[in-house]
Amino acid sequence: MKILVTGANGYLGQGIVKSILDNGHEVIATDYKTEHVDTRAKAVKCNLFEIENPYTYFEEPDGVLHLAWRDGFIHYSDAHIDDLPKHFAFLKKLIEGGIQQVAVMGSMHEIGFFEGPVKENTPCHPTTPYGIGKNALRDLTQMLCKQKNIVFQWMRGYYIVGNSQYGSSVFSKITAAVNEGKKEFPFTLGQNQYDFIDYSVFCNQVAAVVGQKHEQGIINICSGRPEKLADRVERFIYENGYDIKLQYGVFPDRPYDSKAIWGDNSKIEKILNNDRSALMFKV
Repeated sequence: MKILVTGANGYLGQGIVKSILDNGHEVIATDYKTEHVDTRAKAVKCNLFEIENPYTYFEEPDGVLHLAWRDGFIHYSDAHIDDLPKHFAFLKKLIEGGIQQVAVMGSMHEIGFFEGPVKENTPCHPTTPYGIGKNALRDLTQMLCKQKNIVFQWMRGYYIVGNSQYGSSVFSKITAAVNEGKKEFPFTLGQNQYDFIDYSVFCNQVAAVVGQKHEQGIINICSGRPEKLADRVERFIYENGYDIKLQYGVFPDRPYDSKAIWGDNSKIEKILNNDRSALMFKV
């Protein structure tokens, strides 16, 4: 397949592009900057929202993986609502141009406050501009794909664990603090339970989804189990050999964060098992 990946130079995009390429697909990788894009991909620097006919401009790809999104970790940023019509217009142009598969990166923040396993049909009641923007784009994209009878895949991401200092997660911030020589890191009580997934596993799961067309709709990109934030962060510090200690209770928990939330991983496991079976058959 020839897959167009937007936001390819970002924290998630870099690893996902590599995984898609490793799976044998062709990638057209686009972003404002492309210096961190895997050299096996065709890199295209541009502003997505200024392209009149993206399907032709990006050489008629078989599918798109839309990762591009501003201020993903700033949940109350106005950009989530300001950019929503632009994302919708871009995807609409691709669909009207003739693309046959549309995959978009979503977020568990679409769900809002909820406790327990998140399934495909779990009701969404987002409480932040970030969750509201993603939730609206999902509904709009699904509507467009249904009208044209093309593949629609919405990948709902959870909590990614990685030791890059350039991300915006607590793990990236701890890594940055260690690199700055700090010995303590201000923290919450860390008792909330979330679905944590390692960066490389996350990238491989996304690549597996876009590399097939059978499993569609909402697909959780997740581990499928909850773990206390404090336990996962302490383990992250140990795994990386960091000389830093958490200062518990400095910050309060965010009022809109769920006490225990995780993804139902049945669909992604089905995709991964099919991939493994295909590989065994090929071997």
